[in-house]
Amino acid sequence: MIYEDNSNVLETKFCRFDADIGLCDGAQIAGYASLFNAEDKGGDVVQKGAYAASLARHSKAGSNVKMLWQHDPMQPIGVWDEFREDDKGLFVKGRLLPEVQAGREALALLQAGAIDGLSIGYRVVRAEKSAGGRLLHEIELWEVSMVTFPMLPEARVAPMGDEAALAQSLAETFRQARDLLA
Repeated sequence: MIYEDNSNVLETKFCRFDADIGLCDGAQIAGYASLFNAEDKGGDVVQKGAYAASLARHSKAGSNVKMLWQHDPMQPIGVWDEFREDDKGLFVKGRLLPEVQAGREALALLQAGAIDGLSIGYRVVRAEKSAGGRLLHEIELWEVSMVTFPMLPEARVAPMGDEAALAQSLAETFRQARDLLA
C-alpha cells in the first residue's frame, strides 16, 4: 500500500559518517547523509531516487538545505554546497563555519572523533508500509544535521585524506559524467 503524506511534519533520520565522509581542509565535510536500501533503527528504508524531486525543487528555487547542529533550527553551523544522489545514497559536501560558536564546537568535536553522525530532517511525501516500517519513495529534504547518535549505524567516519574514499568519490564522479555523455 502506497500512501502520500501532505502534512508538514518534520521527521529526522540519522546516518553515521562512513569511509566516504570526513573532514578535509579544516572546515569542509563531505559524505553520505543517507544510504539507499539500508534499514534504519526505526525500520524505514530510503529508496533510490527518493530525494530527486526535492533536490530539483531546491535547485530551481535557488534555496538551500540547511546545515544544523543536532536538528536545532536556532543553531546553523555551516553551509551545504553540494547534494547529489548516486547509487549508494545522498552525498553531501559543505563547510562548517568556525566563525559561528556552534560551528567551532562542531568542528572541534568532529576533529576529536566525538561526533561522527549525520541526520536528515525531512517530510515524507510518498511511502509504503513494509514489514518493519516504511519504504520511503519520495522525501522533501529540509536539513542535514551533525548529530551525536545517528539512526543508520552502517556508515562510519573516516578522514577525507583516506585514499580509498577519494578513489571511490572520483570513480562515482566519472561514472556520472560517462552516463551524462552516453
